Amino acid sequence: MIPQMVVALGPWSWIIIGLVLLAAELAAPGVFLIWIGLAAMLVGALSLFFWEQSLWSWQLQLVIFAALAVAITLIGRRLFAHAHGESDEPMLNRRGDSLVGRTATLAEPIREGRGRIKLDDSWWSVSGPDLPAGMRVRVAAWTGTELIVEPVVG
Repeated sequence: MIPQMVVALGPWSWIIIGLVLLAAELAAPGVFLIWIGLAAMLVGALSLFFWEQSLWSWQLQLVIFAALAVAITLIGRRLFAHAHGESDEPMLNRRGDSLVGRTATLAEPIREGRGRIKLDDSWWSVSGPDLPAGMRVRVAAWTGTELIVEPVVG
């Protein structure tokens, strides 16, 4: 059924496939199907000119479609990767990184390299040299699960 429909529609079959892929991109956005849809539409445009040529076989059309899909996907992703620019809040989803450089008072002493501080409204596990509770510390780094602190001198 599908091969007969492709033959009956001729070059328009590629354009229809491209439109279906573009519609699928709207239904499930991921900025991937758009490139494949554009490749199918380009093959459809080429088919409008070359459909009657004996060289324009379905095998050649598939090879051109695959090559265009890969090329357009690579070009599109490269162009749009830089289009978003820098965020106005680059540390939004990296809260620990945003705490580096801040100072706080130790709520619990650091014993055997482990302690706790309260920054803003959150309790954080810290590691660093053994220090008494109430000591001022500066966040030097973040490991993903805990803050690494050092004493504030002066």
